[in-house]
Amino acid sequence: MTDTPTSTLPVEPAPDGPSAPRTETEREAATRAGLRVAKGVHSWWAITLTTLSLLVLSAIAVAAIVPSGWIAEKENTRLGEQQPAEFARTPASAQPVDDLIRVGDLGDKATQYPPNGDIYFVTVMAPRQTLLSWLVGRTEPAIQFLTAEDVNGFRTPTQRRTLDLASMRTSEQVAQYVALKKIGYDVSIVPGDVLIEDMVCLEPSEDGTSCVTWSPSDTVLDPGDQILAIDGEAVATVDDLSAILGDKKPGDVVSMKIKRPGEGDLTVDVELTASPDDPERTIVGFYPFDTATVELPFELSIDTQSIGGPSAGLAFTLTLIDELTPGELTPPGGVAVTGTMALDGSVGPIGGLRQKASAVAQTGVDTFIVPAAQGEEDIAAAKQAAGGDLDIIPVATLDEALAVLEKLGGDPLPN
Repeated sequence: MTDTPTSTLPVEPAPDGPSAPRTETEREAATRAGLRVAKGVHSWWAITLTTLSLLVLSAIAVAAIVPSGWIAEKENTRLGEQQPAEFARTPASAQPVDDLIRVGDLGDKATQYPPNGDIYFVTVMAPRQTLLSWLVGRTEPAIQFLTAEDVNGFRTPTQRRTLDLASMRTSEQVAQYVALKKIGYDVSIVPGDVLIEDMVCLEPSEDGTSCVTWSPSDTVLDPGDQILAIDGEAVATVDDLSAILGDKKPGDVVSMKIKRPGEGDLTVDVELTASPDDPERTIVGFYPFDTATVELPFELSIDTQSIGGPSAGLAFTLTLIDELTPGELTPPGGVAVTGTMALDGSVGPIGGLRQKASAVAQTGVDTFIVPAAQGEEDIAAAKQAAGGDLDIIPVATLDEALAVLEKLGGDPLPN
């Protein structure tokens, strides 16, 4: 039997079977095609991510320019309406008062005892805000967004600044008076320039939150104006003003020379009015600012620089006492202090306590003496803003503050 010969014709592979090996050229072509596909995918993602990044950066840049008042609002309780929150009260700094003390020739009347420890006074700021700063800071307890009225009241920023600086100068004078009186020196107070603090309201609204009728002088006089003369007679003190008005009647018009911040000397006609508290007394229609100065027995000053407001009064007073008495009034590590100082030694409230507490905590000082007049709610908010590690101690008088310093490790005043 003869075997049937096997066919040598090529057989096509089944459709689902393995592919025939590719040539090197085919493999290179396939690799290049795959790379092109991968490159296309990666390029698409790169373009997309770059575009998104540019959009995010553009949004941040815009938010850093757009005023916060475009979106942020705060209730004006006086008017019962929402107003743009264009500003924010924020922590500024805590600085040693001793760096600001300038002691001249003491002669044989006093001795200077430069302290080793520091008493810090604390400042805050209220700058305009952007949308970005609002987004970042709106939940921070140490940042408080404000309306324009919150910052300036009914005054312009220039008027507010003028009065703040005058207030700081007055605070310096009061601190010198109280400190030197406390340690036994003979000091006296000299009346100062006549500066307008506020205008007189003749008729307040029923709820007492606004004024219906201001004194006639409100049309030509502003807070911050200094009164120089009336009908040609020089006005150096409030007593001079009272003497000039002694024979005047409500409705009389006087010529008044004033000095206005940013504008210089002006002459205006002012209609006088009756005092709302005493109809028999004729007034110009403003409340004067206390610009009294102190006569000191030796050369002494505090360089308040451009610091505004009276809240450093207690810190100034304590530092002056420390400078002019032996021993160390402050405990180891120093102490931060805020509060206004009155001539009778009482400590008054201040604004921005929570921001000041935050500034103190950032400085590293662990004790902060504050006015008891702030109230428990404000002091609790300050503790929250400081983060809980700051010991906040309220005091009502200078003597209480001295007792706190002694309890913390400072030396008592010499008898």
